[in-house]
Amino acid sequence: MSTRPEYLQDMALYAITAEGCHPGSDLIEVMEAALRGGADMLQYRDKHSEPQQRLEKAQALRRLTRRYGVPLIVNDDVELALAAEADGVHLGQGDLPLAAARRRLGRDRLIGISTHALAEAREAEAGGADYIGAGPVYPTGTKPDAAPVTPAYVQAVAAEIRIPHVAIGGITTANVAEVLEAGARCISAVSAIVGSPDAERVSRTLAERVRAHRGEADAARRIMLNGREEQVQARTLGELLRRRGLHGRRLVIELDGRIVPQPQWAQERLSAGARVELVHFVGGG
Repeated sequence: MSTRPEYLQDMALYAITAEGCHPGSDLIEVMEAALRGGADMLQYRDKHSEPQQRLEKAQALRRLTRRYGVPLIVNDDVELALAAEADGVHLGQGDLPLAAARRRLGRDRLIGISTHALAEAREAEAGGADYIGAGPVYPTGTKPDAAPVTPAYVQAVAAEIRIPHVAIGGITTANVAEVLEAGARCISAVSAIVGSPDAERVSRTLAERVRAHRGEADAARRIMLNGREEQVQARTLGELLRRRGLHGRRLVIELDGRIVPQPQWAQERLSAGARVELVHFVGGG
């Protein structure tokens, strides 16, 4: 069974690409807006582009998510996930079997599985999935032929399945409260975010509602930041950088006396009393 980074337990909002929802708008610009709004993970889903285009888009999203310290997941395609150096793959019930994907990806990459019934959720958990998708909760244009599982399925998953689950399918700011009441701790929205003229605002609203329901809304803690005591609301180094507009900067970060490599910023938690040093790195000869 693969390891499950702590950030999977903490995730509130999982954003997924859908270029058909924003014709004329740039993919990277739209997804960056979702990340600015607080998306904790991004999935690249593309059923229509040619292979070379898909690779180029995945690589561009990889660069974007690295700047924001957020994991990148590729939908369906294990080989593309490897080629783009993504953090993992998300598989549907008709895709490559979980065991085969794990052999190809190894233990360090994440594997998520779409589920629509408890039997599928149980199988994914027993097989070593890192997380599952539970849905579609409501009718959704991204999967028009899929029958909604309703919030009742989310409730059943929350009661029994121990690995992280992401409620998905037709979730909007208007109905997210019902999904959270059913037991969801993380939600995914597609058209509600990327189909909005203000993806950042919708992302922020959804993420805040999830965290508020979990009792984690802006839980402030005091840390020492560059030698000064400050009260911060970020839970991880990656979130601290996003909140302070430092994503994309060349930094060396020291946490409690140790240097933290950039790939670990997203999941490196900030505890009360932590000592953080942010040093802007300037290259030169």
